[in-house]
Amino acid sequence: MDTKAFTRALKKSENYNRKGFGHGEEVATVMQSVYQSNLIQQIRDNDYTLQKGDVTIKLAKAFGFCWGVERSVAIAYETRQHFPNQQIWITYELIHNPSVNQDMRDMKVKFIPVIDGKKDFSVVGDNDVVILPAFGASIQEMQILKEKNCQIVDTTCPWVSKVWNSVEKHKKKKFTSIIHGKYSHAETIATSSFADKYLIVLNKSQAEYICNYILNGGNRDEFIDKFKNAYSEGFDPDLDLEQIGIANQTTMLKSETEQIGKLLERTMMKKYGPDKLNEHYQNFNTICDATQERQDAMAGLFDEKLDLMVVIGGFNSSNTTHLQEMAIENGIPSYHIDGANRILSGNRIEHKPLGSEVKISEGWLPEGEVVVGVTSGASTPDKAVEDTINKILAMKLVAVN
Repeated sequence: MDTKAFTRALKKSENYNRKGFGHGEEVATVMQSVYQSNLIQQIRDNDYTLQKGDVTIKLAKAFGFCWGVERSVAIAYETRQHFPNQQIWITYELIHNPSVNQDMRDMKVKFIPVIDGKKDFSVVGDNDVVILPAFGASIQEMQILKEKNCQIVDTTCPWVSKVWNSVEKHKKKKFTSIIHGKYSHAETIATSSFADKYLIVLNKSQAEYICNYILNGGNRDEFIDKFKNAYSEGFDPDLDLEQIGIANQTTMLKSETEQIGKLLERTMMKKYGPDKLNEHYQNFNTICDATQERQDAMAGLFDEKLDLMVVIGGFNSSNTTHLQEMAIENGIPSYHIDGANRILSGNRIEHKPLGSEVKISEGWLPEGEVVVGVTSGASTPDKAVEDTINKILAMKLVAVN
């Protein structure tokens, strides 16, 4: 289908809204009371450092709610105010944060149910309102909602929309979109729906496999099996890797996206020659500024002496997981939690090790003096960071003044 024409027509519809409903000031006051933190502001003002008793907290200089997430949450609050008596749905989690999604439920906002792995949009009525989350929604989901003639409130992050525009450019030139991301992630599902031909690449290792196939050929069946669930219908590696464009899930590790892009560029240059590169390869910068800032700030923490890191964010949050990955790569003991309630009595913590299931670790907080680095993903409110810091201090028997 002509996805560009469809989205253009959708945005002109009287049932479509992307800018909120004029309740910005009121919502800002509510969000400040619910999500912001005086303690976190004090730590920011004190060179991102808090020292109490034996504990020194070192905050990353960029963390927490990004602009796109804050915008999405604010529009969701506005939507509830503007439609006080109508049923409101969200096509997926609004953002990857359990407390914010619970706030939506508390406001009687429901989430589209999933049955046998598929979203059931039959629950949506003509007079209902449906919010598209910060990750966006697939073109197929938008079609269904448009046909239902319901009110659509689009909170898709503009950075995600920027990636979609890049994919549209690939499609216009009949290029295959190589998307650096996780094929099951809501954002990547949405992005791939705008492509004609696509291949989703999880990491540099997979990119190296693709590059070797481009240069030397290989076992087609092995290729198809290796990327099961990660390519467009009818994808043929022997035909569809001759012209490629790079795109990315905005929350992936910046350095890896850049490495994959350069690797693909060198490969196409070697295969077709420098003078033919533009005929076979396209690259548009779609790395999210907020993701980059948080990763850079995390790297800055490594200049400090840290005994351990606490990374706060949803367990299914890609950008949070990559912050955890950076800590591990730098040899720092690190604990990924999705809220302060994961810090348990008896010096125990319920956390998610990288690539593993949630587990409980004992004796995680050392005795005596300790320096704790703290950061949070782009979907984590400051209040969640405050609660976590207070819990850490309480474990060391320190009262916050």
